[in-house]
Amino acid sequence: MPTGTVYIIDDDPALLANISALVRFAGYEVRCWGDPKAFLADIPNDAPAVLITDMNMPGASGIDVHKELTTRGRRLPVIYISGRSTARDVVGAMKLDAQDFLVKPFSREELLAAVGAAIERDRRAMHEIIEKARVREALAHLSPREREVRELLLQGYGNGEIVEALGISLETAKQYKSEVMRKMGARSLSQFMATNRTIAERAERDRKSTRLNS
Repeated sequence: MPTGTVYIIDDDPALLANISALVRFAGYEVRCWGDPKAFLADIPNDAPAVLITDMNMPGASGIDVHKELTTRGRRLPVIYISGRSTARDVVGAMKLDAQDFLVKPFSREELLAAVGAAIERDRRAMHEIIEKARVREALAHLSPREREVRELLLQGYGNGEIVEALGISLETAKQYKSEVMRKMGARSLSQFMATNRTIAERAERDRKSTRLNS
């Protein structure tokens, strides 16, 4: 069964109840708010999770809620639902990296597909955060020379090139390489490269998102 939490904000009690019943039946935990300000007053911190929000509500729009989440550093996939939205609304949602934008009336299949994709996205993001923290901790235990070897490995240097770059013996280069991989928790060079590539790609996505929202 699917696992994850679905937050729903909608000022229409009937629609809120219908969506809640549907996603709960699909196996998700559900938390509901009829007022966006009530949600923002005490933002929950479940993971993985997704927010389904109406675009137009009294007091605060879905975009207002999304912006506030971003401002507070809460990177949560957001699915917008709307019966009447302008092109400006859609563009604003996309700039905030909305997970999806569903126009009423939408089907149950459309909603559940969007929720499933969002939960998986947040699950991957959660794993990346955990991995990033693990790598940061591992880096703190590398010696200055091991840091140099790590940087060379990331640039694609082989043993012979490390020997030449650092002026050390081949045996010493191999020892450093082995120790770096051990401390970084990589069983192979390909795993070492893949882990660091994922972290670098995540950092680049974060930088792009920050520029778009600034």
